[in-house]
Amino acid sequence: MPVNVKVNSPKVTYGGDFIKAKYNYESSTATQHPDGRITINPYTLEMDVTTAAKVPRTGLMMAGWGGNNGTTFTGMCLANKHKLTWHSKRGEHKADFLGSVSMIGTFPVGLNEDGEEVFAPVRHMLPMLDPTKMEIDGWDISSMNLYDGLKRAAVFDWELQEKLRPHMEQLKPRKAVFFQDFVAANQADRVDNVITGTKYEQMEKLRADIRDFKTKKNLDKIIILWVGNTERFSEVVPGLNDTWANLEKSMKASAHEVSPSTVYAAAAILEGCAYINGSPQNTFVPGILELAEKRRIMICGDDLKTGQTKLKSVLMDYLVGAGLKPESIVSYNHLGNNDGKNLSAPQTFRSKEISKRGVVDDMVASNKELFAAGTGPQKPDHLVVIKYVPYVGDSKRAMDEYTSAIAMGGLNTMVIHNTCEDSLLAAPIMLDLVLFMELFQRMDVKVNDEKIHFEMGQLLGYWMKAPLHTMTNSLFRQRSCIENLVRAALSLPANNHLFLTKSPITNVVETLQNGVTNGVHKAVREPSVLKNGNILRNILPSTNGVHSIN
Repeated sequence: MPVNVKVNSPKVTYGGDFIKAKYNYESSTATQHPDGRITINPYTLEMDVTTAAKVPRTGLMMAGWGGNNGTTFTGMCLANKHKLTWHSKRGEHKADFLGSVSMIGTFPVGLNEDGEEVFAPVRHMLPMLDPTKMEIDGWDISSMNLYDGLKRAAVFDWELQEKLRPHMEQLKPRKAVFFQDFVAANQADRVDNVITGTKYEQMEKLRADIRDFKTKKNLDKIIILWVGNTERFSEVVPGLNDTWANLEKSMKASAHEVSPSTVYAAAAILEGCAYINGSPQNTFVPGILELAEKRRIMICGDDLKTGQTKLKSVLMDYLVGAGLKPESIVSYNHLGNNDGKNLSAPQTFRSKEISKRGVVDDMVASNKELFAAGTGPQKPDHLVVIKYVPYVGDSKRAMDEYTSAIAMGGLNTMVIHNTCEDSLLAAPIMLDLVLFMELFQRMDVKVNDEKIHFEMGQLLGYWMKAPLHTMTNSLFRQRSCIENLVRAALSLPANNHLFLTKSPITNVVETLQNGVTNGVHKAVREPSVLKNGNILRNILPSTNGVHSIN
């Protein structure tokens, strides 16, 4: 996709192969003392951020390709590639990527001469993968072709399904890894397309599939995405999966506690492919984490954050941030797709419950003033209920009740009903994870010529219920993390939202013109701010559609 945003700064170099930026990363360390004092030490790191400008030929392989999310994602990409239109009772529709930050989102980049914010499309700020040019393949426990899978999912309108038929009917999933004990017993009727052999031999077959796809499609890079069934949690046992060496031995012995998703993750990492876990199970056992770290392969998880939990991360941010004390949170939802069917088993539901509860735990931990000893409940009563109701299909119903303590013994209760098309929310999120993962793989960040290894859980946690990092699970902070890394790649400072030069700018200019250089006015008296007594335009439109940022 074209880059239509250009930064005019000596700190940014646009070359044919790379975009290079000098960036000052400002942060702080904090020390908490026993007496309650906190000592804060600010610091600045000078970083070199290099982004490869050429987007490689990229393929995506999905585990669970034939399910609701896999078929919906594939259909969305193909509908956009072929610019399909269709009709429903609401009228004519055109293929789009609504719900995708990378394709539809914008980031603020500065103020114009009128003091108004200017927003740039995310996809035009750095070179990003075009999803209509991405090759797609994958595995599934069902041999059903992708068109029949699309019909079975019943997510798209009928006319769109039929228009996708010639593009999807010939797509058939590769044989998949399947161990019945890790999913609900009711999934057995789908199983007719599985790999045999020891778990290690099955991993080797997955590796051969990855190499085959790469060769046949002449790809430079492949990303692996798990969108299969929620598995039960694996036991983490010393000597079994606590190190990569032990995990490799366990796969050769077909040890019971090695899950299918862990086998996929191992195959991906050994083939040099980034791996994204879109379900809540603990795929990344210590042995996998060790292997990914040793091979410097990016991994990301866990569990796509689509509807109810995404809203929960917003509401908890609002309540705790406003100094209100959530004391009871009850989240109920019912759905009728295969995900709901699989979650009807207690062991798989437990995996989902853990990922859904984590966002509340993080926000509670962020404000110890609210939940201090002697001030009532030390954490909210938090209940998560999921029921399988076949009638509603992919149209999930979510109902939430939030009860919070407010000033002087009062209570505030919010009740929310949310009807969401589950897979139509998930597909754009899957796209964002793949596109940003691919972009971040092309970025190098160095301090004193030493490369920093990205924590993908931290960078991509915006789309995950239970991200692999220590950052507070707040939706707004997580989105800012992505935005600010993109800004760093263009030598733009982190967005502080202060707007110190927005309202009083006229007075500042007049003061500087009168020669006053003390205090705060001196701090803004820079050539890039003033030219012949006028504020330079932050965004300068040009006839070719490229915007410059000064």
